[in-house]
Amino acid sequence: MTPPGSTLRTPLQWQRTPVLAAALTGAVLLAGAGLVFGRPDVIAAGLPLALAGVWALFRPPQAPTVEIALALDEAADAEQVPGRIDVATGAEWIQLAVDQGGERTGGIETTAGEAARTRTRILHSGPSEALAAAARAVQHDGAWASTPTARVAAIWNASPRARRIAELPLAPRLIGLHGGHDGRRAGAGGDFRDIHPFAPGDELRRVDWRATARLARRPGELLVRRTNALSDSAVVITLDTADDLGAVVATWGSGATAHSGPTSMDLGREAALSVATSAVAAGDRVAFHALSPGGRSVRSGSGARHLERVRGVIAGTGVDGDGTRYRRTPAVPPGSIVFVLSTFFDGAAADLALRWSAGGQAVVAIDVLPRPQTARLTPSQNLAMRTLLLERAGVLEDLRGAGVEVVSWDTGDPATALRIAARTARRDRGRGARR
Repeated sequence: MTPPGSTLRTPLQWQRTPVLAAALTGAVLLAGAGLVFGRPDVIAAGLPLALAGVWALFRPPQAPTVEIALALDEAADAEQVPGRIDVATGAEWIQLAVDQGGERTGGIETTAGEAARTRTRILHSGPSEALAAAARAVQHDGAWASTPTARVAAIWNASPRARRIAELPLAPRLIGLHGGHDGRRAGAGGDFRDIHPFAPGDELRRVDWRATARLARRPGELLVRRTNALSDSAVVITLDTADDLGAVVATWGSGATAHSGPTSMDLGREAALSVATSAVAAGDRVAFHALSPGGRSVRSGSGARHLERVRGVIAGTGVDGDGTRYRRTPAVPPGSIVFVLSTFFDGAAADLALRWSAGGQAVVAIDVLPRPQTARLTPSQNLAMRTLLLERAGVLEDLRGAGVEVVSWDTGDPATALRIAARTARRDRGRGARR
């Protein structure tokens, strides 16, 4: 597999540098000083400078292009990503301006064919610019230099960590004849269902001889012990990518995430992967949708390979850059349970959750806003933040009033909250079955 990276091949545009003028000026000054003071040795000292300057002046560099290749180690851990910068050109040496993590880290001087190695610290999950470089070629001892090339960047999709969730709420209608949940249809693997007369298709090993001896009404009648089928739940995970808000409120709207602490997209990706991991481990089918125009989606599936596919898509899901809202509701199979992951500031994700809940789907709203840190806020900024949080609280209260479970991912224990929601949903399903 080719490691993640990027390659740029660009023509070089050469121009003279002040080094050439300095060499010729120095030769003229030495020659003049030698003539004034009658020192031929001083004149001879300036002769090499004059010859080198004239030679470099009428002999421009012949290197036409430069190729910069960035490569990242795909087997790197979640915090440190090793990188490699390879330069191919005919110039004498190359000056590189290197950016790591979106910030300028310094310059490197190297020759063609010699690789420069870097190590970038990853602060957030999801797609980020791990390594970027721009080059300038230098020839004839600095007498000629090219204009800086365009900037080439390598994007790294950092996978979030997954929390362990012991139990998830189930869909209102279980499907299939395999899985890890006790269904409502007769089958194999589940809890006791009933005692039923033997019918074509029943296995002889399921005959309950004690029940037959006690309850059979006519000779030859056999009674079998039936169990419920183990079914699976259809899980749909939707991640709102409209906002990426850090824990430090002073950084909201600035796009500066280096000192913002964990962001809402970090928590959203973590929650999405945690729910997907728990669902796949329980034998359920999982689908993923990024709520943005052109956002990536993963069709419903199960198994370890499907989980790795979902993990890759979640790691590559970033904030929606153009700010436009999604207009098309993702396709959700009937009888699914939908996890809506959002900060719930503008209400668009909440509208979708209410629409799905009204359509008979089980909906769990996971609030991924980090716990706000209000240091360094001016009085006006503090008032604006409190106003936004009050509006958001109203949105969350509307969701609870419509029967949508609301779970905060950054406060308390989300795994416990989801387990309580699962028990509540199981109790409601049991009441519905008895009715």
